[in-house]
Amino acid sequence: MNQLDDIATKLLGSPFGALDERTRRIARHVAERTPVSRNVVQDADAGQSRGQRAADAVASFGGSWTFVGLFGATMLLWVALNALLLATRGTTFDPYPFILLNLFLSMLAAVQAPIILMSQNRQSEKDRIHAEHDYEVNLKAELEIMLLHDKIDQLRERQWEELLEIQKQQLALLTGLIEKRAQVP
Repeated sequence: MNQLDDIATKLLGSPFGALDERTRRIARHVAERTPVSRNVVQDADAGQSRGQRAADAVASFGGSWTFVGLFGATMLLWVALNALLLATRGTTFDPYPFILLNLFLSMLAAVQAPIILMSQNRQSEKDRIHAEHDYEVNLKAELEIMLLHDKIDQLRERQWEELLEIQKQQLALLTGLIEKRAQVP
């Protein structure tokens, strides 16, 4: 626990107990030197119900060019079939202005809209999870970089101390050489 307090105080400016749960978890990962990264998409998709998978499939298909093409082809076929029946029989199964077609389109929209909204809600939840995970990874990376800076600063300080010690020894040697030379007639 002491290492966690040191990390929290040194890097985050707060004692470990004052941190929120997510930041505590990151501090633990830093202290234990364990990764934070994980596949959040796989985690989010693991607990999907059949209805959620169906909503995602409907939204995926409903937002595709395939759906737009099939929808346009169905509309053209409906109108062409009614025109052909009018020309050959003199009557149609859905006379102009195509009220039955409008009813089917309204029912399609009434069913499709909430399903797409369910899928969008799930996608926004996935996006929120992604954002939280990105924050955790970024925070851990920032803390690790701060620790690396501290280590480099300590190494530099140690090197300066060693360099000063070597210079003192060199000065002592030079002083000794100068004294020896001054003694020689």
